[in-house]
Amino acid sequence: WVNNPFELVIACSDQTSALTTGTAKETFRVPVNVTLTEVRASLTTAQAAGLEISIDIRRFGTSILSTKLSIDNTERTSLSAATPAVISNPVLSSDDEISIDILTVDDATTAAGLKITLIGYRT
Repeated sequence: WVNNPFELVIACSDQTSALTTGTAKETFRVPVNVTLTEVRASLTTAQAAGLEISIDIRRFGTSILSTKLSIDNTERTSLSAATPAVISNPVLSSDDEISIDILTVDDATTAAGLKITLIGYRT
């Protein structure tokens, strides 16, 4: 699988507007058959306080994560999250519809610039 890497970065907001919760903040189609090995989230601007940011990734409306992606307060990446995401359904097929939901965010802060990264290998 080393010779067939897959990486896809999806912008789920603009760079400056405060994030808000909601379903299908971004929806897209998978370009190839892929098995995911990692998912990441990042921000341009971190939030200072309140609930951690929690994000779900859904394939045709069903979550692919048994533990949701999260970004801790004052952080700009999920890589340092206290609780890492767990992928429960890593196999995606070409043209599968993927949607990104923002489950929690502190509306009083200015977390902005959400991007989701899917990492794996083509199958």
